Amino acid sequence: MPLYHTRKRAESYGHELGVLLLDVEQPFVPGDVGNASTWTYPVLYRTVPGCDIARLIYRNEPELRDAVVESAKHLEAQGVRGITSNCGFLLRHQEAAARAVRVPVFLSSLLQLPMMLSAFARGRPIGVMTASQGSLTPELLRLAGVDPDRDPVHAFGMDRYPAFDAPFMQDSGTVDTDALERDICELARHMHAEYPDMGAILLECADLTPYSRPVQQATGLPVFDFTTLVDFFVAAQNRPRYSGHY
Repeated sequence: MPLYHTRKRAESYGHELGVLLLDVEQPFVPGDVGNASTWTYPVLYRTVPGCDIARLIYRNEPELRDAVVESAKHLEAQGVRGITSNCGFLLRHQEAAARAVRVPVFLSSLLQLPMMLSAFARGRPIGVMTASQGSLTPELLRLAGVDPDRDPVHAFGMDRYPAFDAPFMQDSGTVDTDALERDICELARHMHAEYPDMGAILLECADLTPYSRPVQQATGLPVFDFTTLVDFFVAAQNRPRYSGHY
């Protein structure tokens, strides 16, 4: 039973991807956005001062916008070519950050929802596994380009599972990855059972990305997360040259 403890990340300084981090002490296992080994290209991390779980997710304090914008500017000044984050709820500050810098900004995995809805059309539901079901409001979905009154997007919260809530919402400092994987797969199967014609699943929370493969195996569905979002943008800036073209 592997137990991962909170520790300082070894920041990988490069110029490909900038990552805004919440101001928390959480375990970042391989596959997590906050773990540099997740990425196949250099990343530069920047903690947003004062941007913790309570202020961002539960209270949605507008005062955080300035800290997010200044942190994005800092990453741009360091030479990154794109900026993401490790929390889907930073979508609340997506527009402000994007307007403040000249590099692409894609702060939330939720930005993929319109594309997913289009790809899995004919009214097929999209399931969103989120850190906080109560905080994933219609207003937040609208910021992602979703019409909550029309689009079949259904949220399911991981915060009711202690194996997730303790390390990632309460900053306990330790995560039991085996227990967490079991709970994530249980929720994924519940989502699929409730909506058997579900087209795909989106993992809102960056801490869920290590478990995308188990979710896919448990449901047989396409799974989108922060890594699919980031790879999409990074690939667009690193197009390959094909054989025979000079």
